[in-house]
Amino acid sequence: MGQNMVGRMRMRVTAPKGTKIILKHAEVLDKNGNFYTENLRTAKQEVIYITKGDGEETYAPTFTFQGFRYVKVEGYPSEDLSLDDFTGEVIHSDMERTGEFITDNELINRLHSNVVWGQRGNFVDVPTDCPQRNERLGWTGDAQVFIGTALYNYQGASFFKKWLLDLKADQKPDGQVPFVIPDIIPGNQVASGWNDAATIIPWTIYQVYGDKQILEDQYESMKAWVEKVRSLATNETVWKAKIQFGDWLALDGDPHSPVGATPIPLIATAYHAYSTHILAKAASVLGFEKDADEYFALYEKIVTDFQAEFTTATGNVIGGTQTSYIIPLAFNLLKGDAARKAAHELHRMIVANDYHLTTGFLGTPHLCSVLSQHGYHETALRLLLQDEYPSWLFEVKNGATTIWERWNSMNPDGTFNDSGMTSFNHYAYGAVAEWMHNTIAGISVDETTPGYKKFKIAPKINPLGMTEVKASYKSLYGEVVSKWKLNENEVTLKVTVPVNTEADVILPAQASNITLDGDGKQQSTFTLGSGNYFFTFLLDDVNQKVFTNESVLGEVIYYPEAKAVVESYLTNFMHGEMPPHVAFQMMKGMTFGECKVTPETGITSSQVDEILGKINKIVNGTSINEKHHAKI
Repeated sequence: MGQNMVGRMRMRVTAPKGTKIILKHAEVLDKNGNFYTENLRTAKQEVIYITKGDGEETYAPTFTFQGFRYVKVEGYPSEDLSLDDFTGEVIHSDMERTGEFITDNELINRLHSNVVWGQRGNFVDVPTDCPQRNERLGWTGDAQVFIGTALYNYQGASFFKKWLLDLKADQKPDGQVPFVIPDIIPGNQVASGWNDAATIIPWTIYQVYGDKQILEDQYESMKAWVEKVRSLATNETVWKAKIQFGDWLALDGDPHSPVGATPIPLIATAYHAYSTHILAKAASVLGFEKDADEYFALYEKIVTDFQAEFTTATGNVIGGTQTSYIIPLAFNLLKGDAARKAAHELHRMIVANDYHLTTGFLGTPHLCSVLSQHGYHETALRLLLQDEYPSWLFEVKNGATTIWERWNSMNPDGTFNDSGMTSFNHYAYGAVAEWMHNTIAGISVDETTPGYKKFKIAPKINPLGMTEVKASYKSLYGEVVSKWKLNENEVTLKVTVPVNTEADVILPAQASNITLDGDGKQQSTFTLGSGNYFFTFLLDDVNQKVFTNESVLGEVIYYPEAKAVVESYLTNFMHGEMPPHVAFQMMKGMTFGECKVTPETGITSSQVDEILGKINKIVNGTSINEKHHAKI
């Protein structure tokens, strides 16, 4: 088919009566080109048709669908198959396409297309995890991490309202939310991040469409879930859970376990805080002031106890994984200097891992957003643009047309991962598209005025990987557009604000020579009513990369000449016991400032300043004034 899709095959055939034709469906071929179905587990994904024998016949199955890219035909009466006799028909719930995201980078465009195809294929009555194997279940965790992306791509209000009513109907009397909706898995287990779909999805729907009815319909369900966790948590705050899904399929844990290394109590308590905060805000919207006061107070208590339990006196977060920093930052559980330190530590960990992620189902959706929000947008872009395993573009460059379940559903050597849990159409990691929409393009809702009655357009413009971006979203009021183009340091930005709405357009802080529809402007923030607007401005430092004492050594890996300079100073590392290239690998997670006060590096403080001066000149074509060098 050329596309991993969900639907059915329509076949035309002329054959004698009783001819048995079998259509077998698969997502991928193995590295030798063989039809691969082991990942289907016990699902057959077969269609069997017995011909009537009275001339040309046309058939397509009615009461099933398959997830597939390839079709193997057996029993067809002619060896010379005509492709015109076979048509792939895509099936998904009837949802209007509302979002668009296009750049001048075809790999990024393919990635976004993969996200959309993954949603289309898995939104067939319920938001399934995968459409092909013997599972096809409405997993709550997948749905909640993807909800922001889902509602940008498609008008999903009716789809999710119906599913949330099912969730409420299947919710246990004590507030426990099943893992999958409809509930077909026996037991009363709970899992943070999964069960929190009860709060996160209704709140997101309200934010996108501004309809309080969804909160009214789901409020008791939301409250019951928060109260369930409250009853399980120590002092109603810290949930010391032992066995849950955790950061599912993260790469940082035991390779024989899918749970990941991020401590489950940290994840569970963070989600408890997040859901409680959502419940408090929902209560306030609905006018339930007593509940609002109670749950805002509980939220503050959870945040305080989270910090006491999961952060150290020096400001580190326990766990030592990327996700252990991502989730507290995403949920605003760290404040001020603690948040800044955590964000820098996350940046450091990614740089030290050569700009590769290790995150799973719960960490990945927030990863790039957290980095961009805390001043590390370049790092987020490098993760997006990374094309070596593990990464989004590794999948794209290996022929993916939907999002994979695992970062290594296909390994770098072309082999497949565990056939028992390897789907090639699993939308969860496609949640990165939400960040593409609201940060790269800059379109986001204003929480204080939901439903795009008021919204923000605040694109983060950087030449890495993309110099042209166009995003549009069909809100209930009309189409919102953000379209920017970067030519060296000159930027044009086109904005469309629908009728009866208002937008805050926020240009980059370093923007200069700003014009709006040809008129010069002094400010960089604008509140605009409906209409089409055209901005021009300069970003003089947009192509500049300034290395400072706070920069991590590993940031030079994209600048070979600068990296060579750094290595040339490492001949005395550990008293000369290590070759410079090995020394660099051991030091790449350190900041330049830390090198100044670490004798084992074999370089002095003044030599570090020399390195900074040289590499800034190499990277930027000119020396950078010493004032840029921050104090450690």
